[in-house]
Amino acid sequence: MRGYVVPSSQCKRTSPLLMEDFIDELGNGNFEQFGQAGERDSSSFYSKTTFGDTKYTSYGSISIEQLQFISLDKKFDRCAMVVKEGQGEQVAVAVQAYIQSLNLDLNPVATFHANYVRNGTIFEEGENGILLNNEAVQALIEHTLQMISELSIRQAKSYMYVDEILVDYNDSHKMMRIKQSEGDIVEQANTDYAVYFYAK
Repeated sequence: MRGYVVPSSQCKRTSPLLMEDFIDELGNGNFEQFGQAGERDSSSFYSKTTFGDTKYTSYGSISIEQLQFISLDKKFDRCAMVVKEGQGEQVAVAVQAYIQSLNLDLNPVATFHANYVRNGTIFEEGENGILLNNEAVQALIEHTLQMISELSIRQAKSYMYVDEILVDYNDSHKMMRIKQSEGDIVEQANTDYAVYFYAK
């Protein structure tokens, strides 16, 4: 779920998870800055921030397209790792086993193929990589949502934690539909996720 770049090999993976900044809703923060004059070397400035009741809201999005496909090909400059001939299948097995460990009730499948093509592309130019099935995607999404729901932030003598998440399984053309109207959201995944790649 996390993105990364390995400088030595230029391998990379764009994170399918987008999280916006947490925005303070109540505005009860109080920032103070203090100065203490003294000798040339003992002058000091320091600041203090205190809060009353706080409430933060953030929005996030998970890209199914970026989540379900792991490129192992340098062709389009998004190779997640360098593999030799015959190693792609081994990597797929390891990925599948890891996802299975996240939820033993699901049946995740990670399939390696030498030529996955993006649906809707004009030129059917593919790349080798691993495609995750619907249940593998579901396991990763559920695990991510659980981690977000258990998120806590501690600083000095204060802390904050997530006490509510609202999920929209958005199959519309609107990005972040949940921001526009909570009445339009779908809280359960009632259909399979879209599949953006096919083997050719």
